[in-house]
Amino acid sequence: MGEKSVRTEDVDTGEKMSEMRRVDSLNIEAGKVSGYHGHGSKDSWKNTLSLALQSLGVVYGDIGTSPLYVYSSTFPHGIKEKDDILGVLSIIIYTILFVPLLKYVFIVLWANDNGEGGTFAMYSLICRHAKVSLIPNNQPEDRELSNYKLDRPSSELKRAQAIKKKLENNKLVQYILFVVTITGTSMVIGDGVLTPCISVLSAVSGLQSGVKSLDQSAVVGISIAILVFLFAVQQFGTDKVGFTFAPIILLWFLFLTGIGIYNLIAYDITVLKAFNPMYIVTYFQRNGKAAWISLGGAVLCITGTEAMFADLGHFSVRAIQVSFTCFTFPTILFAYLGQSAYLTKHPDEVGNTFYASIPKPVYWPTFVVAVFAAIIASQALITGTFSIIAQSLSMGCFPRVKIVHTSAKNEGQVYIPEINYMLMIACVIITAAFQTTEKIGNAYGIAVVSVMVITTCMITLIMLVIWKTSIILIAIYFAVFITIEGIYLSSVLFKFVDGGYLPLFFAAVLMMIMAIWHYVHKQSYIFEVNNKVSSEYMKQLASNPDINRVPGMAFLYSDLVQGVPPIFSHFVSNIPSVHSVVVIVTIKPLPVSKVFAEERFIFRQLEPKEYRMFRCVARYGYNDTVQETKEFEQQLVENLKEFIRMKHLMREGNSTNSQGAYEQEMQFVQEAMDKGIVYLMGETQVLAEEKSTWFKKIVINYIYDFLRKNFRQSDKIMSIPRTKLLRVGMTYDI
Repeated sequence: MGEKSVRTEDVDTGEKMSEMRRVDSLNIEAGKVSGYHGHGSKDSWKNTLSLALQSLGVVYGDIGTSPLYVYSSTFPHGIKEKDDILGVLSIIIYTILFVPLLKYVFIVLWANDNGEGGTFAMYSLICRHAKVSLIPNNQPEDRELSNYKLDRPSSELKRAQAIKKKLENNKLVQYILFVVTITGTSMVIGDGVLTPCISVLSAVSGLQSGVKSLDQSAVVGISIAILVFLFAVQQFGTDKVGFTFAPIILLWFLFLTGIGIYNLIAYDITVLKAFNPMYIVTYFQRNGKAAWISLGGAVLCITGTEAMFADLGHFSVRAIQVSFTCFTFPTILFAYLGQSAYLTKHPDEVGNTFYASIPKPVYWPTFVVAVFAAIIASQALITGTFSIIAQSLSMGCFPRVKIVHTSAKNEGQVYIPEINYMLMIACVIITAAFQTTEKIGNAYGIAVVSVMVITTCMITLIMLVIWKTSIILIAIYFAVFITIEGIYLSSVLFKFVDGGYLPLFFAAVLMMIMAIWHYVHKQSYIFEVNNKVSSEYMKQLASNPDINRVPGMAFLYSDLVQGVPPIFSHFVSNIPSVHSVVVIVTIKPLPVSKVFAEERFIFRQLEPKEYRMFRCVARYGYNDTVQETKEFEQQLVENLKEFIRMKHLMREGNSTNSQGAYEQEMQFVQEAMDKGIVYLMGETQVLAEEKSTWFKKIVINYIYDFLRKNFRQSDKIMSIPRTKLLRVGMTYDI
């Protein structure tokens, strides 16, 4: 597609189809898919404003509920003097100004992969411009299929070409890039575990201000009940309650703004002096190490910032920019200004700053809205975790799980039952064990800042290789943000023993799972490439009278893009029969967000042609849905018949003889489908070779085998009916 593709029109049918360079090759339409322009790339301002309003309920729940716990986490041992409040307020102001606003809203959002954001989106964007992917789709046979490029590097920009060449030739750098990607992904998932805990617990703690007899254990119990309810309703999907999200968060932001302005005027409007960054300098001079440690609490003011990028696929860059700049940014500033003004008069109430600063007439309405806002903030991060797992799965980096798409309008909204239960158990355990927001905050900060540091590094690489930005601007960007985030990271790591180990433990476990699954998946693919069936074998098979042709159609699933997988010869040697039409199907995940339906399937007919065996690659982006069985069968067969028709037309023209030949062939395929489709799937057992090291044997024979057996099998993922499934067992020694 792209530059090499044009649209042709058949004079008889008027149907349009991409022109094929070689009708018998998998290179058909495989150079690249048509450019997918993302979500709302040409939105009108009316639509942008509508999306901006909707984004309030999905994107900003986390950062919007941060005022519930920031000051209590920053001053766990109380406030020594008034100027410390101004120092921390100044830190909060400039942290929000530099990180969410300047870095994410005006820079990071543009590093999207055709409208999709997140760590994997950045990784796939880099892989589309340089051959650095470790995902097993870059063998010589199928390199063209998955190596997508938005444009060709300009010959004038030698720096970008030189860096790209080094990336492609340095395997160590490719491994580092992959590890960094799965680390960032793991940290975001860790964020998805901790956000519900800290948000709900901090919101429910407001009961203690209204009901004095309530102790902390009761608050924890109520929080756990809300968390269980929150995860129980995930199966219904965010789409069903999505319309309620924006109004509640909007109401929450109005409460924050109103209370903030009231406190600012009623207590101490002079806290506006904190816009002078010198208060940051004097704060550090006065408190030294204690000020540095307090940054671990102050950084919580930007929790949820990554959600602006991760949830980009639901909205558009302009919508996020408008909603944050014009509404969210001033709202949370007013909230912190008001709390600071209140604390100058009541420094002893810093442990419960938010609820203590609420005027009594609006206390209970604010409490109710705060609880709903906390639930919504949690909902967004949980849904984001599902989306990340789905992306990881489609790129061969996570064990198979069931993915349920919960919205017909928003393809990014998914539900994963197994992950949902795991998250729920983790949240309940963490809330019961840590008890307070201060302790959870120690863990929360590491997850937040680690993802930001990884994003800074990956954006720098994108600037160098893809955007080809001025080296001076790149240096300024990297120096400013790596300094800010590096200081914050050093502070949160100081609290490692006080709970900071938790996200690192989560990340380590997830990285181990992803790395092991990816490694074995890749080695299994290489095994199939090296042991695929030869063309000579296929010719002998076609002429073998002992092989029976069974009426019907068979779909043989394989990870290979070209060639016949070894499982086929294994099947024929044990059951000497082949269906009248055989289609070797490869479900191919591509490093793009979506593939258009008309470009989903590409085909090749295997020799000898009279044997009626075809190769089919069904291409899916990481946000595409694999259709239900009947729909998938229908679409594949219809596209196969169109392939047969175009093959005859391009070879023999639109003569009467040609038309009769392809109509007869298409009829044969249709009749085979009508007689029934059988799915052949390899039940492969992967084992380490006898000469392998003991470590490799443990990883493959035990850990991978445990993951494979305890997660879903391929037929369940694709919803293949058991009555149509035939499994073929085979062992791969790798």
